[in-house]
This record gives sequence, C-alpha cells and structure tokens, in this order.
Amino acid sequence: MDKKKLELYKKLLLKLKEDFLYDINNIAQGHNGGADSESRDVSGHVQHMADVATDMYDREFSLGLASNEREVLQKVDVALKKIKDKSYGICTECSKSIPDVRLRALPYVETCLKCQEKIESGRR
Repeated sequence: MDKKKLELYKKLLLKLKEDFLYDINNIAQGHNGGADSESRDVSGHVQHMADVATDMYDREFSLGLASNEREVLQKVDVALKKIKDKSYGICTECSKSIPDVRLRALPYVETCLKCQEKIESGRR
C-alpha cells in the first residue's frame, strides 16, 4: 500500500481511537455513582423498584457498550501498529491485500471478506 493511503488510514484510525476514548470516558463518568446512588434519586428519596431496575438495565447496557468499544479500540491499536510496520491492509489468514472498500468501512479489520466469511461459517 502506498504512503498516501497509509496516511489516510492512519488519520481515520486515530480519529476512531479518539472517538472511542471519548465515548468510553463519557460512559465511565456517567456511572461513577456508588451503590447507594442506584436506589436514590437526586433529591435523596428512595426510588420505585421499577425505576431502579430500569437504571440498572441502562447501566449494564452502557457498560456492555463500553466493553465492546474497548475491544474495537484494541483492534484500532493493532491496526495502527500494522501501519507502522508496513503490514496494514494484509489479510492475516490468506496474506492477500484487503480491498480498500472493506478498509474504508472497517479500517481496523484484519481479514478480507472471503476469509472472514470462512471464519464466521466455522463458528456456526
């Protein structure tokens, strides 16, 4: 892959990394209340059980989202390292070039579509 494309993908990956870190930080900031804050509202009154359950569901959902974003963030870091060592855009399964269309859609992807389909069909 030429330098110009590598630089384009590097910028795209760095922007993704920044966005994911921002999102993860916001989720963490939004859920820093203690255990006591789960059963009390802002005025200090005890909340209804259904409200507590909804809050707990929202919290679990947000934490799950943060976990997924951390996983993608790790993939972004791997992709940035691959740019550095000039192996970016090469499928880890078949060693062929990953098409630009796929890299633009998922710049942190490690496999071409054909290999990814094989991997996913093997999981079923």
